Amino acid sequence: MPKIAEIESTPNPNAMKFILREPLTWGVSCSYANAEEAKDDELARRLFEIPHVSNVFYVDKWVTVTQDGGADWKELVRKVAEPIRFAAAAEAKSEAAIAEASKSLSNMSTADRERLNKIIALLDAKIRPYLMSDGGDLTVVGLNGNTLSVHYQGACGSCPSSLSGTLFGIVQLLRTIEPEIVVEAV
Repeated sequence: MPKIAEIESTPNPNAMKFILREPLTWGVSCSYANAEEAKDDELARRLFEIPHVSNVFYVDKWVTVTQDGGADWKELVRKVAEPIRFAAAAEAKSEAAIAEASKSLSNMSTADRERLNKIIALLDAKIRPYLMSDGGDLTVVGLNGNTLSVHYQGACGSCPSSLSGTLFGIVQLLRTIEPEIVVEAV
């Protein structure tokens, strides 16, 4: 059962980041935009049972909860903290997610896999650390020709700057290695 070490605000006024003493996952992010998506994840399902919770994202030692703007954070933080404190470690879930991602890569050509690996390495080095420090992240969903699909998670999922400034920055960075790349947020 993870203990909450800190609670931080994020650039998104509707999202709060809970930093834990123990990890919930080992590098695999879990992101849910609604209760239906979260039905098979006990922590996320319990968080969505709390009125006003509109998004749940967690990875390693932190959880970002986004609300719909209709709740007072002081009250909501107390309610959200309980399921987080009682969450189980998610080692088995992490292993299953890694296996699923590996299967989708096996369908790519060798050339596309090499391109995707370079793109992911650049995002991991230059973009994801900043998103994570603000309570969010992004996942590469696919590469189809010159179109890269990414999915924002956590605080970034509903933050207006994700679809403007951050996405523009990602495109500019990736064009240093893929001049024709188009990036879409899904």
